[in-house]
Amino acid sequence: MPKHVLLVAEDNAVDAMLLERALRRAGSSFKMVRVSNGEELIDYVQARGPYEDRAQHPAPKMILLDLKMPKKDGFAVLRWRQSTPAGCQLPVIVFSSSSLEQDINQAYSLGANSYVVKPTAPERLESMVKAMHEWWAGFNTTALKSA
Repeated sequence: MPKHVLLVAEDNAVDAMLLERALRRAGSSFKMVRVSNGEELIDYVQARGPYEDRAQHPAPKMILLDLKMPKKDGFAVLRWRQSTPAGCQLPVIVFSSSSLEQDINQAYSLGANSYVVKPTAPERLESMVKAMHEWWAGFNTTALKSA
């Protein structure tokens, strides 16, 4: 079964490592590709710069987006996504440490498909990854590219 690319925008290396470990333990078919800021995420989605070669950097099936990152933060990425046909069809799950109501409301108003407060317990993270995989890779149908 080909792996779906889960593009993860996460500047914290420990959080990224824990997420990757949870994906492996959950038996997810997602291949995690990590970028560390919003500018890199946009370059990856648009196949620009170091991400031009789609054979080497396949298009993502979905995005897991941290809000608090250097360069372009998650809110800037969501604004870019609203204004870009290539971006608006990609499902985006905000994956943030913030449980502030204003952050949650702003993320949804900018088009986030889901908002998850990062679980702190490893078993909760693994449970979240299993549910994410089941829904987004198993049941959800994303926009199909036209030929």
